[in-house]
Amino acid sequence: MTHTVVNPAGLADPVPYGYSHLTRTPSGLVFVAGQYAADETGRIVSDDFAEQVRQSFRNLGTALAAEGLGFGSVVRLGTYIVDHDADKLVVLGSQIAEIWGSRPPAQTLVGVARLALPGMLFEVDAIAA
Repeated sequence: MTHTVVNPAGLADPVPYGYSHLTRTPSGLVFVAGQYAADETGRIVSDDFAEQVRQSFRNLGTALAAEGLGFGSVVRLGTYIVDHDADKLVVLGSQIAEIWGSRPPAQTLVGVARLALPGMLFEVDAIAA
């Protein structure tokens, strides 16, 4: 099965780290790699958890748009929170509600000790159809 690999403009180049931002299968499923709070150069934009969540979802939106999709196409999220606690869950829940209202996609949240790069506090990946 052949798939299409896309690394959209507006997102940092992930290839040096060994991955691509998204792939589309012939059946139309789109898999979006973990998006974190990076600017176009890969620099983390803030050390504030809430801002990292917002930027990560903006980057997810950029990745989806590269394939002509929006947040409404997302069927599953994976979220990863460093040192997860109830306060961070409230921040994430608020962002999810802002984007999807009362119809969020399926989601698995994983609390982790650390993520790929120093300073990363949050990461989100997605499957869209």
